[in-house]
Amino acid sequence: IFVLMPSPFTHLLLNWNQNENHRPMPWKGEKDPYKIWLSEIILQQTRVEQGWAYYEKFLKNFPTIFQLAAAKDEKVFKLWEGLGYYNRCKNLLFTARHIVKEFKGKFPNSYEGLLLLKGVGPYTASAIASFAYNLPHAVVDGNVFRVFSRFYGIATPIDTKEGIEIFNKIAFENLSTTQAGIYNQALMDFGATICKPMAAQCPSCIMQKKCKAFTQNQVNLLPVKLKSIQKKNRFFDFFIFKYEDQFLIQKRGDGDIWSNLFQFYLIENERVAAIDKKYIQKFILEPLAIATKNIISLLPSAVYKQTLTHQQIKARFIIIQLDKKPALFAKALWVKKEGFKKYPFPKIVNDFLKMALAKGKSGFSL
Repeated sequence: IFVLMPSPFTHLLLNWNQNENHRPMPWKGEKDPYKIWLSEIILQQTRVEQGWAYYEKFLKNFPTIFQLAAAKDEKVFKLWEGLGYYNRCKNLLFTARHIVKEFKGKFPNSYEGLLLLKGVGPYTASAIASFAYNLPHAVVDGNVFRVFSRFYGIATPIDTKEGIEIFNKIAFENLSTTQAGIYNQALMDFGATICKPMAAQCPSCIMQKKCKAFTQNQVNLLPVKLKSIQKKNRFFDFFIFKYEDQFLIQKRGDGDIWSNLFQFYLIENERVAAIDKKYIQKFILEPLAIATKNIISLLPSAVYKQTLTHQQIKARFIIIQLDKKPALFAKALWVKKEGFKKYPFPKIVNDFLKMALAKGKSGFSL
């Protein structure tokens, strides 16, 4: 019988994993595809340190996929609040309900079947397939790109078609087909704790003698990334309409940041605009048919900032105290400030609310 021998890299990695890898994580060694899927969706675009608490919180509230599928959208989004990239949460709910409805709560047990699930790409499908079913599929993420780029001394940019093809091929060639799940987890742990982006632990690295980047003094030069992210500046003015002890909030739609989260009435500008009578007349009074006499007070906040992957958000909050509800918003969602905790808001809104609701700590109060 012909047995494919592990590559030198694979042999060293599995040896390191057995003897030196002590990285604790609650989903490590997990075989339940629901829990693996949940952890992988949470960890997309999220550091392990942050995702850990969310993973435990979700499992406490939804121990099985049936409970997640039956949950109200607002409850799930509220639990997700602070993780960002809210399309992940939307896809999480959609997929949970799809699996319960179409597959009676059982996850597909093949890579191809997993790949058909909404929100599951090649990386996540490979992770679930290898961790839950020990199927021979290699995971390829930023950690993997970095480790292989350094070990093999490859300067091909990782964010090009050629680079992706090269590193996917290397990942498959080094995969332990008999211990796929253990190998994949070990590789990610190695990239996160030893072959780190900055301050790589080369002096204590088991790969040191065979690592081309180390022997050629190129560790800090690899991997190579071709494209740099250009951040777009966006300027938001949130108008907080207050009538007696109620506030107007609105649910954001799809197609932009913060999908399905709640916010106050929003005006977006191309630059920071002066909040004067002309501005209020143009964007509030005329469009919403609000008479000047119906406005009791108008108070703007300081500028709040939130940095996203491709965007820098700068926001102000302006309280408009009304003596009657605008006809346009008569049937809209009005809540008391005690009700804010029921609805998921973007971080920048929560930052403002935390300040505004802190009694005695600020002159700016709701």
